[in-house]
Amino acid sequence: MSYAPPPGTTDGAGGTPHRPGRLPYYEDRSPGSGVLPPRAWYARSDAARLSLHGRWRFRLSAGAGAEDDAFARPDFDDAQWQELRVPGHWVLQGRFAAEGSYGGGGAQPHGAPAYTNTAYPFPVDPPRVPDENPTGDHRQVFDLPEGWGAGPAVLHFAGVESCARVWLNGQELGHFKGSRLPHEFAVGPLLRPRGNVLAVRVHQWSSGSYLEDQDQWWLPGIFREVSLHRRPEGAVADHFVHAGFDHRTGLGTLRVECAPTGRVTVPSLGLDLATGESATVPVRGWTAETPHLYDGELATAGERIPLRIGFRTVRVEDGLLKVNGRRILLRGVNRHEFHPRYGRALDPETMRRDLLLMKRHNINAVRTSHYPPHPAFLDLCDELGLWVVEECDLETHGFGGQGWRDNPVDDPRWEPALLDRARRMVERDKNHPSVVLWSLGNECGTGSGLSAMAAWMRERDPSRPLHYEGDPGCADTDVYSRMYADHAEVERIGRRAEAPLPDPELDARRRRLPFLLCEYAHAMGNGPGGLAEYQRLFERYERCQGGFVWEWIDHGLRQRTSSGEVFHAYGGDFGEELHDGNFVCDGLVLPDRVPSPGLVELKKVVEPVRIEAAGEEGAVRITNLHDFADLRHLDFLWTYEVDGNPRGSGWLEVSPPAPGESVVERLAAPPREPDDGGEAFWTVRAVLRRDTAWAPAGHEVAWGQLRAAPRPAAAPPAATAVPRRGEGNVIVLGPGTFDAGTGTLAYLDGVRIGGPRVDVWRAPTDNDEAAPWQPGPRPATEWRRAGLHRMRHRVDAVEAGRDAVVVRTRVAPAGSPLALRAVYRWTAHEGLLRLELSVDPEGEWPLPLPRLGVRMGVCGSLGRAEWFGGGPGEGYPDTRAAARVGRWSLPVDALQTPYVRPQENGARPGVRWAELTRSDGSGLRIEGDPDFFLTARRWSTEELDAARHTTDLRPGEHLWLHLDHAQHGIGSQSCGPGVLPQYRLEAAPARFSFVFASLG
Repeated sequence: MSYAPPPGTTDGAGGTPHRPGRLPYYEDRSPGSGVLPPRAWYARSDAARLSLHGRWRFRLSAGAGAEDDAFARPDFDDAQWQELRVPGHWVLQGRFAAEGSYGGGGAQPHGAPAYTNTAYPFPVDPPRVPDENPTGDHRQVFDLPEGWGAGPAVLHFAGVESCARVWLNGQELGHFKGSRLPHEFAVGPLLRPRGNVLAVRVHQWSSGSYLEDQDQWWLPGIFREVSLHRRPEGAVADHFVHAGFDHRTGLGTLRVECAPTGRVTVPSLGLDLATGESATVPVRGWTAETPHLYDGELATAGERIPLRIGFRTVRVEDGLLKVNGRRILLRGVNRHEFHPRYGRALDPETMRRDLLLMKRHNINAVRTSHYPPHPAFLDLCDELGLWVVEECDLETHGFGGQGWRDNPVDDPRWEPALLDRARRMVERDKNHPSVVLWSLGNECGTGSGLSAMAAWMRERDPSRPLHYEGDPGCADTDVYSRMYADHAEVERIGRRAEAPLPDPELDARRRRLPFLLCEYAHAMGNGPGGLAEYQRLFERYERCQGGFVWEWIDHGLRQRTSSGEVFHAYGGDFGEELHDGNFVCDGLVLPDRVPSPGLVELKKVVEPVRIEAAGEEGAVRITNLHDFADLRHLDFLWTYEVDGNPRGSGWLEVSPPAPGESVVERLAAPPREPDDGGEAFWTVRAVLRRDTAWAPAGHEVAWGQLRAAPRPAAAPPAATAVPRRGEGNVIVLGPGTFDAGTGTLAYLDGVRIGGPRVDVWRAPTDNDEAAPWQPGPRPATEWRRAGLHRMRHRVDAVEAGRDAVVVRTRVAPAGSPLALRAVYRWTAHEGLLRLELSVDPEGEWPLPLPRLGVRMGVCGSLGRAEWFGGGPGEGYPDTRAAARVGRWSLPVDALQTPYVRPQENGARPGVRWAELTRSDGSGLRIEGDPDFFLTARRWSTEELDAARHTTDLRPGEHLWLHLDHAQHGIGSQSCGPGVLPQYRLEAAPARFSFVFASLG
């Protein structure tokens, strides 16, 4: 690998970076200059490598031409420069460094992060960028290790945003664009044993930025590894592992292409063959469920590298996407690379942690939205077992707002840059068995550039089908892909009855293709709803092969307030002139990688084993929903509970069904005690039999509940107390004291109570707010327009009868004839106080209610909640699949979900009874008929609605209880479809009751 100065550059520092009269290099459409051809990545080798991580010297300039190139000279004095951590982003290492966690100077201004979804944060004038172009000059001095020796070497950059120009020891090497792609330079003749000076100039904006409009933070810098690789004579220049699998014979065929030639050994298969030769032997196929890898070695005259070989074949045939001859069902997530403190500078431990969380939540597929990930991530996918749709570093979404005029993917002048990005992805990652689809990019319209990329990919790697969502005609793809298609459309597609294309030939071709939802179920804030209904469609229609929830993680950047409180920032928090708010926080895990209720729901919905009643008492049907594995790796355990109290447990012997098959097993006779007469459930759990690479033995994979005895019909206690007038304009009924003027319960057994009174408002979720581009009404907008956030209460009558206190009210917003007539009927029996509530709508309600129930304030010292009902986490009408009926106990503060933007959260569904207690056991008990949603929090709905960040919420003296007869569903309308009809809370007559009792 000889070194030659790149065309259009000079031989030393300080020279012009472009030919006179031409655009500067950071604005021209070329992918770069001076870089070596792309090659396959491998993490280990016996050839020496030197990491250049650490503290670099750094200088930030406001514009691309604000400083000269003298900094690249070896003798340049950088003593006054700051220090910067590499890999890293400079905007996260200055004023906005989380907690001053890294970066020399701490509070020095290093620019700021900026978030946009689709809009470019600079004028759209391709390929030009503004003069305000933050530019970071980086310098690192390094010595070669002992024994390095002379000879060829390459300087490797794994990822730099967005354009880098590079010098070594004063010699300019070239420049490159393509932020999430590797670039290498030949540097052997320039190296010195000691005192090598590497200088890198990084521009935040470049022509490449037009190709990277990918719904994420704009974070400039050297954010992936920089390393020096010794390349001895005869070292591996490139290699391509072909490892196909014939599912009919169980034979795998291995062939490794390599330049230069060498030998391949796979000891466990008894293989020793020359590169370019093929061998066919019995093997175990690689799948995401059974990720069997064979360890091998590739040896050339100058280098030895380890191989991890997975035998598998990917094809689209019979209208289906198949691996090893079987249709696969993708239970996937989209994944951006993100860390709340380090941005896209991820370490291997964080990547592994992500993948372990995915596997433990039954996720089997990842779409690398919208760029190739760090290569170590794919190594982990190979090892742990996930299907990967790898996406090219390409999105031009901002051109959509101008009708795709000037779109680079339909401009021949950009074609070299597009092909370069395709090549660098495919060549780097072609040896990963986990990669089953190449994706051309995301949301960049259509054009000749995409067609050129597709043609090159098919020629270079015909073993993988191609994906791209943005072309409805599927001219360049092998699968039909959509975003956020609603359930009805997915069903039509499943029946191959979707709306026809204008071109009959393209239409016929598309109908033959398998279908994927590359994005669905937008996981922004509380949600997403409707997951279970999607999953049933995927299982019902073989053409519908699953999809990828948007997305894995909330991109909240960890910050502290002036008083030291931690919160997570989103768009607009850094003073951006153009931003898209908290749309960047739409993940299944919170920024600190704590699973959200949405991830727990997804785990239940996509579980690969279904456990359900078999139709006859004591019988359970177990269905294997794996694509390849039987169930011998699982044990099945049962428990039997009455009113949440355990009565017995044991092991269930299961004859392991094959993939797609079911078995019915009998449960033992239910263990009972003499006083058992309550609601009873069998719970059957499937757990790992032994340790795996992703979870320990005993990890729960799936569960199901079978009702053994229904909840006994509620028998209201006979009213035994007589209302009486007390001193101070009050009415006393049993343990309750009421305000005689308003009919409001003021005290229960002498303990002050605020309320309860009818409540319909909830702090809108992101899905309630809905995306502005969504068709149809946006729930929160309609609710506010109707005034549901400012309901007024009028008492029409307070009647103290023979055995009850009856309060008649009207609840309505100002400026509207719409109202709810609510009648409270209070009775008492010994120490119990019972409320029967009837609610009837008045007027023609054109919109659903957010919630329907009562709100009340109680003493803030009631710090613990125990309940019998759905749990342990939150659940709403269309997000409660993961709510297991049981007896649960949590601190009140743990009932809240700290969504990055505060919103309605924390409801426990299907609650039969709940107790709120102090440390001494005293407190309040509530029973509901029918079951209710329980929410308890230390701030009011109004305070929750007004908050922008979690730090805006201040616990008050009171605990606010919401006892809801019903809730409106959640849906996915922050970007996807709204609430399904069956989960809308229509205004309709309702009757429900609660019994209150003082404890202790």
